[in-house]
Amino acid sequence: MATQQGGGSDFINNLGKIYGLYTGGFAAFVILLALLEQVGVPDQYLGFMFVGFTIVVYAMIGILSRTMQVSEYYVAGRTVPAFYNGMATAADWMSGASFLAMAGTLYLLGYDGLAFVLGWTGGYVLVAVLIAPYLRKFGAYTVPDFLAARFGGNLARFLGIIVLLAASFTYVVAQIRGTGLIAERFLGIPYDIGVFVGIAGILLCSMLGGMRAVTWTQVAQYIVLIVAYLLPVVIMSAQRTGVPIPQLMYGEALQAITSLEQSMVANGLAEAGTVKEHLQPYQTYDPVNFFALIFCLMIGTASLPHVLMRYFTTPSVREARRSVGWSLLFIFILYFTAPAYAAFGKWEVYENVIGKGLADLPEWVYIWGSAGKVKICGAAAASLEAVQQACAGKEVVGLADFSIAKDVVVMATPEIAGLPFVITGLVGAGGLAAALSTADGLLLAMANALSHDIYYKMLDPNAPTGRRLVMARIILFGVAILGAFTATLAPPDILKLVAWAFSLAAAGNFPALCLGIWWKRCTTQGAIAGMIAGFGVTLAYLIYTAAPPLGFANPPIFGIANISAGIFGLPVGFIVMILVSKMTPEPSAEMQKLVDDVRRPKGEVIAHGGAEAKQ
Repeated sequence: MATQQGGGSDFINNLGKIYGLYTGGFAAFVILLALLEQVGVPDQYLGFMFVGFTIVVYAMIGILSRTMQVSEYYVAGRTVPAFYNGMATAADWMSGASFLAMAGTLYLLGYDGLAFVLGWTGGYVLVAVLIAPYLRKFGAYTVPDFLAARFGGNLARFLGIIVLLAASFTYVVAQIRGTGLIAERFLGIPYDIGVFVGIAGILLCSMLGGMRAVTWTQVAQYIVLIVAYLLPVVIMSAQRTGVPIPQLMYGEALQAITSLEQSMVANGLAEAGTVKEHLQPYQTYDPVNFFALIFCLMIGTASLPHVLMRYFTTPSVREARRSVGWSLLFIFILYFTAPAYAAFGKWEVYENVIGKGLADLPEWVYIWGSAGKVKICGAAAASLEAVQQACAGKEVVGLADFSIAKDVVVMATPEIAGLPFVITGLVGAGGLAAALSTADGLLLAMANALSHDIYYKMLDPNAPTGRRLVMARIILFGVAILGAFTATLAPPDILKLVAWAFSLAAAGNFPALCLGIWWKRCTTQGAIAGMIAGFGVTLAYLIYTAAPPLGFANPPIFGIANISAGIFGLPVGFIVMILVSKMTPEPSAEMQKLVDDVRRPKGEVIAHGGAEAKQ
């Protein structure tokens, strides 16, 4: 790969063969580990091999994709076909939150957890219709590039960078936290060390080749994560229903869960009125919060810089549009499976844990209990003695006595279902692929903004290519280490961190992107005022309602939870942007023509944002 310039036509033409061989090799590797498990190789060694092998493969792709070309580093030479860009975008998008916490959230919240599925999936419709093709036609390297050119200057660029850093850093901490959890379970190392092991893998994937390396690594990571996600639930569906299509047998799993919930109440294992029924809506979120969360996640999806950057890499505007369609298909496969994953996992827990005697609990309870992720009677289930002490006076485990952290439901489910450890290891490799792929994209988005938009565009416009790329790599390394350190401070759960990032991106970016593309009358002053107002209101609400250690934990306004903070900032941003634009002189005729050209489906890429035209 390193010798191919502009992506390399031979390499591009042989992508099917290359990734076909990769997929076959990965399948052979999994079969080999399954055989090693059968002959008695310890689980810890298998875990090391899963994690080590995948990181080495990703690192090799990153090293082979090294480049010293600016367009290759920032936008992969704009040569990525729509199908493969769709896979890379899906991997970029399906983060540790999607892989590790989505099914866990559905497990714990039931119906209410669908807000995340609906919001994230629906957001790609907005990406396809309102944003991605037009940014691709604009020809920029970064989202702040577009803001600077559309709204005339470095202040808009700087505000775009502030929003990008706030949203992306919050998001990347969640991914690094996911790598720490996986390393803790499969490598047997402390969480605080595990996050830095994860960072090493992330840097190996992205540091030398930038977007070029990240793109081809993410395609490989998508293959791993989707196989790892589907295989356990396919096996569980086959075992439980005789049909290995969990998406079709989801209804049978829900019926079984409902029946077991009713049985637990009848047998005194749960109190009537206290059971959080899997199918009952609005038990965690009231209707207002449910739809507010969907709204914020949808708008945030269409505003995240690391996602929008992926559509800068396609050869044409048409390919960008097709790429969004492929992205949605590849994402849909996982999101359509997540509810079934949660249902089959809960079915297993209800039958294998609830109602069991304290001495009859399965081994996986103690494995995850030792890490503090499973609790019985309010205490970590580290051992039988710890459980018996916590549950003094009880002989069996009731529904209210058992709890599991949602971040580990997916990783624990193969063990819960009694599947071979090789399946558990595969899930760990998939979770690692999901967290690494998104972290790669987020770190690259932040490093590119700082190196391209701050250093090159604002501080040293005459910097030679070599110095620009060296600065990009130094900044990438620095941001990665800072993210790992922040993740060791044990922030809130992964899904909450991600939801905060979406609200910040939605309120700070979406009004400027949407009106910048679709309203010629939007002015520089309006965009700047709107970005400051929308982002500021959202950030203020997050701080106002945040839990310690920030020291603020005030009651929510109108009952809106802080994970939907963007519901306040987004309308403020639009209103301020429109009002200020109306009160200030309209943009120049040249700028209005530019906006018309950006919206026109046909025609050449404008290359106005400072990319190829300057190379």
